[in-house]
Amino acid sequence: MNPEGVNTPAAQPSWSGRVNSHRAADGSLERDAELMLRVRDGDQASFGLLLEKHRSPVIHFLDRMVQNQAVAEELAQEAFLRVYKSRVRYEPTAKFTTWLFRIATHVALNWLRDGRNEKHQASLDQESWDGTARQVPDRSRTAEQELVYQVKLREVRQAIKSLPAKQKAAVMMHKYQEMEYAQIADVLSCSESAVKSLLFRAYESLRVRLAHMA
Repeated sequence: MNPEGVNTPAAQPSWSGRVNSHRAADGSLERDAELMLRVRDGDQASFGLLLEKHRSPVIHFLDRMVQNQAVAEELAQEAFLRVYKSRVRYEPTAKFTTWLFRIATHVALNWLRDGRNEKHQASLDQESWDGTARQVPDRSRTAEQELVYQVKLREVRQAIKSLPAKQKAAVMMHKYQEMEYAQIADVLSCSESAVKSLLFRAYESLRVRLAHMA
C-alpha cells in the first residue's frame, strides 16, 4: 500500500523496504532483528552470524536447565533448527533474544517434562553450576577451603535442580541472562505478575533449603 493508502500492483518490496516497515518510532531496529529478517529472505550468511553470536549463551542457559552439557548442545541445535524453520513467519514484534529464548525454553521444558533427563542425567560431580564441564579449582584457596567450596556448590546445584521447571527457567533468565520481567513473561507466555510470583517462590525455596549456608 502506498502512502496515500491505495493498493498498487507493484512488485514485492525490497528487503530494505520491509526492514523500514518494522523500525521503531526512533527509526532504529536491533541488529539481530535485521539479520533475522534477512534470514527470512533467504540469506544463509545472516543465520550463520546469529548462530555464532547466540549459540554459546543458549547452550549455557540450557546446560543450567538440564544440567547436562552434551544434552544442552543437542537441545541448542534443536532450538536453532526451530528458529530456522520459523523464519518465514518471523516478525520483529519483540527483541530477537526474547523470541530465541522462548524457543529454547520450550525445548528445555519439553525435555524435562518427557522425563528424558532421567536417561541422560550426568553425575553432578562431573558438572558445574556455571555451565562448564568441570569446576576449575581456585588456587588461592587451601585444599580444605576448596573442598568446602565444592560441597557448597554441589548443594546449590541440587537445590536448583529441585525447583519446578518454570521456576528454574525464570531464575536462569532473571539471574544469569539478566532479562527484565517483561521479557521473561514473554518467553514463558505469562503475565509479569506471574513471573514475579515464580521468582518469589523459587528464591524463597532456595533461601529455605540453603539457609544453613548463610
